[in-house]
Amino acid sequence: MSLAPVYPLPGSARPSVSLANERWSRLEPLASEAVHYGLLAQPTQFVQFVPYSNFMLLWRYYQIAMVWSVRLRDEEQETEQSEAETTLSTCSECGSSDVVQHPSPGERICENCGLVIEEGMIDSGPEWRAFNHQERQNKSRVGAPTTQTIHDKGLTTQIDWKNKDAYGRSISSKKRSQMNRLRKWQTRIRTKDAGERNLQFALSEIERMASALGVPKAVREVTSVIYRRALQEDLIRGRSIEGVATAALYAGCRQEGIPRSLEEVTEVSRIERIEISRTYRYISNELGLELLPIDPKQYVPRFTSKLDLSQEVETKAKEIIDETADPLLSGRGPSGFAAAAIYAATLLCNEKRTQKDVADVAQVTEVTIRNRYQEQIEMLDVY
Repeated sequence: MSLAPVYPLPGSARPSVSLANERWSRLEPLASEAVHYGLLAQPTQFVQFVPYSNFMLLWRYYQIAMVWSVRLRDEEQETEQSEAETTLSTCSECGSSDVVQHPSPGERICENCGLVIEEGMIDSGPEWRAFNHQERQNKSRVGAPTTQTIHDKGLTTQIDWKNKDAYGRSISSKKRSQMNRLRKWQTRIRTKDAGERNLQFALSEIERMASALGVPKAVREVTSVIYRRALQEDLIRGRSIEGVATAALYAGCRQEGIPRSLEEVTEVSRIERIEISRTYRYISNELGLELLPIDPKQYVPRFTSKLDLSQEVETKAKEIIDETADPLLSGRGPSGFAAAAIYAATLLCNEKRTQKDVADVAQVTEVTIRNRYQEQIEMLDVY
């Protein structure tokens, strides 16, 4: 094609034939590609509405067409890739989707019929072998993963307190004093402003309380994220750092489904219970934390374990909670409700424990257990 038909806008000058040919030679491959992808009916349609006298507008059309061309090509590649993955995850012999990958031989095998779907796969793991955790730690050449429980997410360097070199040999006294000075300055420069010092102190408090409560690492990560959000939203102003940190820990336990009562959190904290409760309500409302009510059954395994009770008592206590929670739990503490159900289950299963023993484990009063126990047995019609 030597010359594309030109349709200039009204009032615009008709370009010369040489200029039209030059510009069409640039756009003809692109127009053909657009026809291939279904954007145009024919190549000449691409220039029918383009005033050749306005080169900038023509260039704009060229850019738009290029973007669409790249997008369509990417979509085709994604479709082909997804089809290939679907093919590899389904057995061609029996049609089963129970396909497993064995990294050692580099094979993908169907568990149903034993067909080797793919072999000679590339192993993306390390080139070394390790047979226990200690060997794996010694041979690993990467650092620890990033974590929210450290104010700098664990990305900065840290000088060890062991006065030994890389070969495990003790360093000289001169080098020891030099390393002490380096450690001191390293600790100082890790926090650059008051906000980071605030965060460092709060996260250390969260770590201390979480260790005392024995909660898993996932709860500590969630708690640290909640405190970081509170700090970003400027919710710390006018409140103590310990109070917000304790409230964040209580919210993290509830969000992860780890049963810890407010009394247990107060025991490991340096803040009064009423302040923790007030701060918790404030940050949960401001941050929009969607926390479900605590299920009393979450307390039962821990309480029965501390009281050294059998599995029968635990099962019976959960049955009592299921039968009585609907009308009776509203407006009552879940830990006291669970403690009363355990006390009733011990009587029914002939593994008696005193109300004081159960109250000490659940950290509620004996009066609470008596009241909840009377309500439960009345509803169950058991005397």
